[in-house]
Formats: sequence, structure tokens, C-alpha cells
Amino acid sequence: MLKVILPAVNRIQPFNETARELRIQNAPLWLWQRNVLAPYVTQEMEMSPGEHVPPTRQAMIVHRNNLFFDQDYIDTFIAAARKRGRACRAAFSAEDPAFREHALPLSKSYTLAGNLYLADLWFYPRGPVADVEPLVIPLDSKEVGYYHVPTYMADQSGDLTFQVPRRSLIAIDSWVHIYIADIVFGQFGRALRFETRLESDLGFSLKVLAKALYEGRQVLECSELVKVGKNCVIDPSAVIHGPTTIGDNVTINAGAVIENCIIGNNVNVSQDVQLMLSVVGDGAFLPFRTALFMTTVMENSMIAQNTCLQMCVVGRNTFIGAGSTFTDYNLIPAPIMARDGNNELNYSNRPVMGGCVGHNCRLGSGLIVFPARTIESDVVLFASRERRVVDRDLRYEDSDHHKLKNAGLHRRLYPRGDEDIHSGEVESW
Repeated sequence: MLKVILPAVNRIQPFNETARELRIQNAPLWLWQRNVLAPYVTQEMEMSPGEHVPPTRQAMIVHRNNLFFDQDYIDTFIAAARKRGRACRAAFSAEDPAFREHALPLSKSYTLAGNLYLADLWFYPRGPVADVEPLVIPLDSKEVGYYHVPTYMADQSGDLTFQVPRRSLIAIDSWVHIYIADIVFGQFGRALRFETRLESDLGFSLKVLAKALYEGRQVLECSELVKVGKNCVIDPSAVIHGPTTIGDNVTINAGAVIENCIIGNNVNVSQDVQLMLSVVGDGAFLPFRTALFMTTVMENSMIAQNTCLQMCVVGRNTFIGAGSTFTDYNLIPAPIMARDGNNELNYSNRPVMGGCVGHNCRLGSGLIVFPARTIESDVVLFASRERRVVDRDLRYEDSDHHKLKNAGLHRRLYPRGDEDIHSGEVESW
């Protein structure tokens, strides 16, 4: 099958980078798409902006390069499209709870057609044609709790919940969609699929139980759920619960607690670090007592000691100083706004939400960041009497390094607009 990739040219704020280059599930999105579609594709063609899909009579799958989809969704979509034998386009019902809650807010990539929303994913059994019918693949979601807010602290009681899908597709138009793809559709979705398999597959359940008994571990700690790469050093006192994936050359020190995470290659997790439902990119360094909850940290970043990030996204090659806190809960029950696909503030549909830091940032110690605030790539912030609380979105022009005589030592690698000056360069630590 021929795969044709359509470009999404808008840059995602605050990274100033297109979605295809950003990491999701610790892989560049373009590579994730290639790996998921690999069982079906024999040829690949990437279109330039304004270029048309080439005429051909062979089977073809066409998708926009800002789409995140998992294997379950693609398998179901292609099987259903082949069964129809007609050209199909992925679609969602407006009533699909996971799509309505997570994918639609802040997005600009879906086309409204009646009561359906069309995504930029097509299947052509005999080449491109004009007559394409929508194909609705339900995300098959389940309500899952993730926070319990006491009634005396909020105007709503009980658990805050996600509609967690068992199969996933979402267009990445905002940094919030990266958080959703990594955490809700990624980590929560993986745990839900594992739980569903345990309940429905007796053979798998017995295999997991037997592996735990053989290894003398709890079920959640056995090697069937915790996958560890090569040349890893893990202290015996560390607690690691699955489903968790750990890459190669990883060091995990004493007292670390890790639950349902993806940890990339060459990561250093120091003493007493707490990681829950998070994605830690290749080469990251987490000093002692760092805490990540439902947070994405991209490659080669460092989150210093005693820093707490909840429901956040952090770009590559970024440093966040010791004792900083990214808050995620509005003390006054006002809606949390976030940047949408048009880089405008809009309703995020999130009752709680952390912040986002771009690439190549340097943040000093002791900062407090309000919910859903963004810090653009290449920004340097010094904690001072004038600025210790970040209560608004910060752009490159707000960076504190402009005040220094040696400002040129910090290079701007991720500018806004079409100019591309960094050429893969990485600033030295």
C-alpha cells in the first residue's frame, strides 16, 4: 500500500515547531506514524504544501502529519474500510464522549459535516477519487477517575474523570493535545487496555500471575508489566509498577517510585523521585525528590530537585530549577483557558491543567507557574522580587536574558514564523 503524508504547516505554541517534529510517547510524531502504519505500507510519499495527491490505481492511505493514532485505531479503520471496498475518510460522531471531551476542544483540524466531524485520514482501495464516504470508528471509551476533590475544597464532589479511549486518534493543534495524546490516550489508554485484557483473556491473566509467582514479585511489578531495556541499573529499593516501559542505559536510584510511565533511553532518575502516569524523554535527568504527575518531559531536559510538575508538557533541552511548582488547580472556580490551534485563548474543557514550557528554556529556582500558562521556547527566567509568579503567557521578548550584557550566550534556536535558524543545533549545558 502507498502512504501519502499531507503537511500541517502551523507551528505549535509555545514550541514554535510543527507537530510532526514534536515527541509523543517518546518518539517524534512522524516516526510514531511510520511505525504504526508499517504493517500496511510498502511505499511512502510526503507532499509539500499545495501539492496534490498523485493519481494512481493502487491502494492508498493518506493522512495529515499532525495526527496521533494508535495501532488499535488504525487496525480497526483499515479493516472496516477494506470491508466496505470504497474510499473512506475517518470520522467521529459528535456524541462520542472521548472525542467530544478531549479531541474537539482547542482544535482546528476537523471538518464538520452534519453531525459528524471528519479527520484528515483517508483510505482509497483503488487510488484517489472524489466520492469518499465517512467511516465512524468509535473510540470505545470508559470513564476513569484521576483526582478526588473534597467537597469542602470545590463546588463539585467525588472524582474528576477522563473519558479514556481504548483506541485513539487526535489531531495535534495545541500543546494541550500533546498532553492528551501522551497521558490520557497514551498512559491511561494503555492501562485500560491492559485491564480489559486481564478481565477478558484468562490465558493472559494466568501468564501474568505465573510470571509474578516465578519472580517472587507483586503482579504489578513483574516483568510482564514492567519492560526494562539493556544496561539498566535499578536500585532494589525502587518501586516500579506497570504497565511501565524503561529504555536502555537507564539509572534508577534508591527510593524512586514509578507507576505507569514511559522512560526513554539514557535517563537518570535520582533518589526519592516520584513519577506517575508520565512520559520521560531520552537523556532526561531528574535529580532527587523531583515529582512528575501526568506530565510529559521531552528529550535532554532536566527537572531539578524538589520541583513538582502536574499535568504539564516540557520541551526538549530545557532546564527547570529547583523548588519550582507548576500549579494545576484554579483556586477560584473559573474556566481554565489555553492556546488553541489558532494560537488564541479558548476554553480548554479541563477542570485542572498544568503549564507548558517550550524548547531550550532555562527557568530559575523557586518559580510558581499558574495553570495553563505557557513559556515560549528559548526563554530564560530568573526568580526575583519582580518575577517569582508566572501568571500570564510569556514570549521570547519577555525573557530575562535580554537584560544581560552577555545575552548573546543564550542562542535562539526556535523562532516564530517560517524562518528556521537552528538547523538541529543544541545549546550546550
